[in-house]
Amino acid sequence: MEESNNYGHQHPLLLVLNQEQLINYGSGVADCSRCGEKVSAPCFCCVEHCGFYLHKVCAEAPLELNHPFHPHHPLVLLQEPPSSYTETGCYCNFCGKTCEKFIYHCSCKLDFHIKCALFTFNIAENNLKELEHVALQHPLVFTENGDEELEDVAKCFVCWEPLAKYTHFSPDCGFNLHDKCAKLPFKLNHVCHRKHPLVLQFNSEELPCKVCQETGQINIGFVYGCSPCNFSIHIECVSPSPIIEDKSHQHPFSLILRQAPFICDACGTEGNHAAYACCTCNIMVHKKCISLPHIIKCRWHHHPVSHTYFLHKEYFGRLDCMICHIEVNTEYGSYYCVDCNIIFHVNCATRYAFFFYVVSPENEDEKHLDISLNSITSVLERNDAGEATIIEHFKHNHYLTLSDEIREYDNKCCDGCMLLISDSFYYCSVCEFFLHKACAELPKMKPIWNHSCQLATLVLTSDNIFRCEVCDFLSNGFAYKCNECGRHMCLRCQALPPDALSCPGHEHPLLFYYEFVGRCSACGLDIKQGFSCKDCNYSVDLSCMLLPTRVSHKCDEHLLALTYHEIHDYSKHHYCDICERKRDPKRWFYHCTTCDTSAHVKCILGEYLYIKTGSIYKEGDHPHPLTFVKKIQLYPECTKCGEPCEELALECAEPECNYLVHWKCMNPYASGSRYLTVRDF
Repeated sequence: MEESNNYGHQHPLLLVLNQEQLINYGSGVADCSRCGEKVSAPCFCCVEHCGFYLHKVCAEAPLELNHPFHPHHPLVLLQEPPSSYTETGCYCNFCGKTCEKFIYHCSCKLDFHIKCALFTFNIAENNLKELEHVALQHPLVFTENGDEELEDVAKCFVCWEPLAKYTHFSPDCGFNLHDKCAKLPFKLNHVCHRKHPLVLQFNSEELPCKVCQETGQINIGFVYGCSPCNFSIHIECVSPSPIIEDKSHQHPFSLILRQAPFICDACGTEGNHAAYACCTCNIMVHKKCISLPHIIKCRWHHHPVSHTYFLHKEYFGRLDCMICHIEVNTEYGSYYCVDCNIIFHVNCATRYAFFFYVVSPENEDEKHLDISLNSITSVLERNDAGEATIIEHFKHNHYLTLSDEIREYDNKCCDGCMLLISDSFYYCSVCEFFLHKACAELPKMKPIWNHSCQLATLVLTSDNIFRCEVCDFLSNGFAYKCNECGRHMCLRCQALPPDALSCPGHEHPLLFYYEFVGRCSACGLDIKQGFSCKDCNYSVDLSCMLLPTRVSHKCDEHLLALTYHEIHDYSKHHYCDICERKRDPKRWFYHCTTCDTSAHVKCILGEYLYIKTGSIYKEGDHPHPLTFVKKIQLYPECTKCGEPCEELALECAEPECNYLVHWKCMNPYASGSRYLTVRDF
């Protein structure tokens, strides 16, 4: 051991050269004060035994590192990640682990642990002597029993192939790296880019590989690239396989390296530099398209769709992709549903892993659960048209009768969707229970296209309060619940179509766009997903599209209708009759034509539009059943907070119990709806 400078520490430091000295010095498990990892020799220790330790490598790390794999800018040593990473977190672009303390940083958004930056620097400089302390492991690693090969799921940080394929550096040092990848040439000439040599570098711009078309792994990794030409090739694609066989195609594909562009027959998009051809079928494809699944189930359509290299059409009609709504060139590959004449671009259907799942050929003809599991358990009577007029529903104890008398019940709401009665409905003659005919006929179980659990079948539930995962409103109506994630979706949101719908405020149909940049014509906010018109600049956010067309409110004795265009030209009419603030005449609002009452959407909806008064609340710790009530006479005081109960409240159903509490005092869903929080119209 020898004494050294203190590297910014208040006490002198001792240099410990080997692990035995470190143990004798009294260090058990301690962390390096710079990199935060377990300290090991050679390292510096505080002579005052204050617990300060510093790896020798971390202590001597330069403040700026001119890294050969990133020649454009130096990597600067920072004591902590930049403040802009507060929300997303900072991750090392070599090993993928979190960076919490000292890091090497570049404005290109490259970040490295100290040891990762120096380790890759030694590889770049071919300083293999610096790697001699790292033990090598043979690809055949056995378990203690010696009779089972250890499954190796880790991959090399450079080429991203499994470690078990080649001799690699021991993971004990914290690096997953093949021996052969530590000795890669710094420059090479490649037939796909004859202008300039390709240089081994970090893929800081995340360019796609010209051979396989893929961007790469989660971490940036290494590529061979030409920065002036924005050209890159993955390490494993430098020498691609000359012949590839895949079970998705009956013939092998042969590699053709050329600089001329081509159109991939499998996906219909352009490719360059490397193509694989099947001479028997006369098709040419990207490397990544060789293994395209033949049959997939895409969340945008209820049937499985099959991949085809071309589509023979008997007519000359246009076929648009159901996701991007752009015409599909049927001379090239697509995913197609024969039964429904529905088509998808290959890259649209497979853009994200949660968009689809692969269907095996033996499961292609499986029927969905929503075909047979009807919520109507028994039909007692039918009319001449064959409609069920008296039914039993699995969510109600009494018989339900069909009615078309909408005017008589237009102030009642459906117990399923919680909207005012607006179409044929079933009612209970014993109690206040109503169901739209469409809500009553919903299946007990169904997959829902805009629910995040791809393979989940959601179950119809009721009799409990929930927050909808799409619109974020609280409701005690019917919902579809996912047993995998526990989230609920209300009947209004589950009814949204994945393709097109009509909007009363616009003359053309609106198409759903999963990725969209625009402004909502209803509320004026920027939206990233919603319904939009292809013919004109009219777009509506999902939540605004779900607004009820008719509502009741204490500000008017009549029902108010959702109004899409201003009906008065004079600015004096552009005020809300509830809050008395100015309205934007370009935005949707609610209006009563009889009384000429106009109001903001936010003022009309309120927080509890979809909670039915008179219904029973079955949660909480009160010993008696509680009933939802509004506008109690004389506004009695809340049992919990003592304030008058002017809003939604819970009242004890027992006559002798005077328990009354604000819903907001009892509410386990304390936060308000995101829709009301971010909008002011």
